[in-house]
Amino acid sequence: MSLFIQNDQQRQWMEKIGRLADEFQQTAAEDDELGRFPLEKIQKLRDAGYTALTLPASHGGGGISVYDMLLFQERLARGDAPAALSIGWHLSVIGELGEGNSWDKDVFAFVAKEVQNGAVINRAATEAQTGSPTRGGRPGTNAVKKDGKWAVNGRKTFTTMSQALDYFLVTAWIEEKQTTGVFLIHKDDPGLSIEETWDMIAMRATGSHDLVLNEVMLDEEKLVELLQGPRGAKPNGWLLHIPAIYLGIAQAARDYAVQFASEYSPNSLKGPIKDVPAVQQRTGEMELELLNARHFLFHIAQLYDNPERRPHLKSELGAAKHIVTNAALSVVDKAMRIVGAKSLERTNPLQRYYRDVRAGLHNPPMDDAVIQKLAAEAFES
Repeated sequence: MSLFIQNDQQRQWMEKIGRLADEFQQTAAEDDELGRFPLEKIQKLRDAGYTALTLPASHGGGGISVYDMLLFQERLARGDAPAALSIGWHLSVIGELGEGNSWDKDVFAFVAKEVQNGAVINRAATEAQTGSPTRGGRPGTNAVKKDGKWAVNGRKTFTTMSQALDYFLVTAWIEEKQTTGVFLIHKDDPGLSIEETWDMIAMRATGSHDLVLNEVMLDEEKLVELLQGPRGAKPNGWLLHIPAIYLGIAQAARDYAVQFASEYSPNSLKGPIKDVPAVQQRTGEMELELLNARHFLFHIAQLYDNPERRPHLKSELGAAKHIVTNAALSVVDKAMRIVGAKSLERTNPLQRYYRDVRAGLHNPPMDDAVIQKLAAEAFES
């Protein structure tokens, strides 16, 4: 990664994040096995100041770029991908809001102060009936006016990091406005609860449980956004934190396979299996796929970070997610082929990497949506 580190600030944070990633890695397998959300890891990221890095410097944060975030997130994911993906949603939400904020300035200033003090935030938009909000489905969660307040009722699925969140950004249909609103809801607001429903084979330690809202009464200013069209219509480079996570998993799988091949020497050979042509072939292919994916991802991040270039980006953000996620899947597969049947042992990290990297296919934007958009642009040109 030394090729991608461009300044002292990045180098210092990479060292700090590297230490945390190595520490988190020690219990990542246990968290996965138990399906346990690691609250203590999120607290350590808070204590390190990591959760305020994407907050604009004008509001007391680190003011880092998308490129910076990807560097740090990939490194964190090499040690503990579920923890990295969890905190990545907070980082991306704060980065997005700080970049193109349409909120009331006093409300955003309040949230910024909370983030400075360690608060973590995520969006709660997905529902069982509507699926991903990027598809444009109308939320079943609704908000109606009662006695001068908003009454919000509904259920959200896939609420990542639910047990650690201080604030939820909840989408709800507002009948009187005939549009979807976004409400800022504190974890302690009456009527809000978490139902522990998350029981997947992948990303088991993200705590992505259901958020239940039963007559949550909110002041007028807690309606912070009115959406025009489906979320995702506007380019959002901060969502590149998603492929960065899967790139980190792929790198971890590659590292394990290379070390294994360098050390494993069956008695049928005179040396380790790294000298076997088939192993060298797969290793070289892993290296090539990682190079392609990493260079494309960070190049797109650099383009996005340049305000003059950003308007020219069309499908590149979605393409980056597609390219990197599918490359990561391929790299993990090749790593498992190198290691062989041992990669399927429950104690072997490769089986966990294999399960976790599959989750990337179901994070937005989906592969089919990316391909369809590319095709539409080709025919429009």
